[in-house]
Amino acid sequence: MNETELLDILARGEDSRHQFKANISNIDALAAELVAFANSGGGVLIIGVSDLGEVQGLSAADISRLNQLLSNTASQSVRPPIHPISLNIRTAQSLVMVIQVPEGLNRPYTDAQGRIWVKSGADKRHVTAREEMQRLFQQAGLIYADEVPVASATVANIDRPALEEYFENRYRQPLEETGPSLARLLQNMGLARDGVLTLAGVLLFAKKPERFRPAFMIKAVAIPGGELHETRYLDSEDIFDRLAGQYQRSLAFIKRNLHHVQGDQGVNSLGILEIPEIVFQELLVNALIHRDYFISAPIRVVVFADRVEISNPGHLPNHLNVEQIRYGLSNMRNPLLASHATHLLPYRGLGSGIPRALNACPRLELVDDRIGNQFKAIIPRRAR
Repeated sequence: MNETELLDILARGEDSRHQFKANISNIDALAAELVAFANSGGGVLIIGVSDLGEVQGLSAADISRLNQLLSNTASQSVRPPIHPISLNIRTAQSLVMVIQVPEGLNRPYTDAQGRIWVKSGADKRHVTAREEMQRLFQQAGLIYADEVPVASATVANIDRPALEEYFENRYRQPLEETGPSLARLLQNMGLARDGVLTLAGVLLFAKKPERFRPAFMIKAVAIPGGELHETRYLDSEDIFDRLAGQYQRSLAFIKRNLHHVQGDQGVNSLGILEIPEIVFQELLVNALIHRDYFISAPIRVVVFADRVEISNPGHLPNHLNVEQIRYGLSNMRNPLLASHATHLLPYRGLGSGIPRALNACPRLELVDDRIGNQFKAIIPRRAR
């Protein structure tokens, strides 16, 4: 970074990637800034500048002291330690120190008191909500939502016929002929832990899973216009079920609220769906398997007059972006669910679902809303 680049940043003001400080003398204050950047994609801390972006400058003694403070803070007051890079830039007014903080590879980072800080706009905030902490650990691969036990769900809540059918289809062996007890078998499959069902066990095989996790359902609505705030609807359904049932019922909801067109079919044909069915098969499966189950919110399916929208709680995980998933790159947020879903849903786990949907519907729009913390697929309908 040179002076011209620095002045350009100062002219634009503070944001989530750039923080200005006139000076810093407190090791805890510096640690909080470093931790927030490391947990939030990295950024630049500029010292010697007012909040308004006016250069106030630093003395040579300030620069020496700040370098020592930075070294001590990054190695002793940030856990795990990070490795920021400092750069001293001479402006027409005075010296300014620029500290570049890379995105942390071992998130979440904490300060010496064990507090987790993240960026919130141009400021930072202390993370206290359990769900947000869980998501940070999830991003680091330290915890997966589908492996977490659901305290009130026990082995007795398993829908045994559904499990027996799955087991025989997958392993070609009746469930009753296996050696271990049901509790041990479920634990071996990752569906229970010490007699308590994991989230995967609840979502895949529990009787009435909505008793334990009512938010993990699909809200489906068909609206005659193009805005969500329409005063009436054509069809509506709250879909509570196991994952396989949610998939089947939400696909049926979409199909019954779309038109069928004759196309090249004969006059006596029922016609073909205005949007290829495979588009919804792939998008619904991806929503159910890859949603963020640390967010207590439903998947939303809305059939508008001109489009269909499928909104999924949680933006794309880690560094994954829309362009990457267009070409088949994937990152499993719920590996346990994914491993079982290949035998329950039309899912292969190869990252090929989105490319198939795009091939069938090139105008499909994918939106990774990181501020709203959701992923949305927008499927345009045929003009009539």
